[in-house]
Amino acid sequence: MAANPAESLMVYEQMQDAGADIRVEDFAPLVKRIAHHMMARMPACVQVDDLIQAGMIGLLEAAQKYDNSRGASFETYAGIRIRGAMVDEMRRGDWAPRSVHRNTRMVAEAVKALEARLGRDAKDTEVAEALDIDIDEYHAILRDANSARLFSLDETLDADEGHSYTTQPSHSSPGPAESVQHSEMRAAIVEAIKTLPERDQLVLSLYYEQELNLKEIGLTLGVSESRVSQIHSQATMRLRARLTDW
Repeated sequence: MAANPAESLMVYEQMQDAGADIRVEDFAPLVKRIAHHMMARMPACVQVDDLIQAGMIGLLEAAQKYDNSRGASFETYAGIRIRGAMVDEMRRGDWAPRSVHRNTRMVAEAVKALEARLGRDAKDTEVAEALDIDIDEYHAILRDANSARLFSLDETLDADEGHSYTTQPSHSSPGPAESVQHSEMRAAIVEAIKTLPERDQLVLSLYYEQELNLKEIGLTLGVSESRVSQIHSQATMRLRARLTDW
């Protein structure tokens, strides 16, 4: 799963040949911070060193391709590339059993059907009852889904409004159609988040905007880390249910 060291060296040499004046070693702590933040959503089998190594590839590529005329600081741009490299690495080694993806779809469909029928946000107990499982089993599904989740808000909401950097792979650039679709999906997600319960919105804001981990959010809200994980998973399930057209 770890990035190839030879690839790291090649990218570094290309960066040096291009005459980049970014001191990548100054941003190594940024890679580690992002890696430890992302570990909060990863399964136990994922090693933080794998994320850091993938993130270093993203950092080196960011230093090679950074253009300060596009209005973003290097740290902002590098953060986007680092996260993208880590997510790509996890996707290449998709570890999640099919049952996890199947259960995730099942819960999202149940939430959508319930909320359409009730005309309000579905409660945990109501979703569990609709699925004919007990609440502990439902929360276990949420924990697995939270770790396996490939529906990443990071990838869609990472860029600031004022610039056009994205997490597109370094070898390609988005065309007009892709750019429009990305913008429309981003707008749809933003609007969907506004329809979530206030508690869900707060957890998502603390996690994605303030970059607190689950333990820190729990301390802020006065609840356990496992409860924050449940709320986070439930929020993303609601978003899945409300964004099925995408």
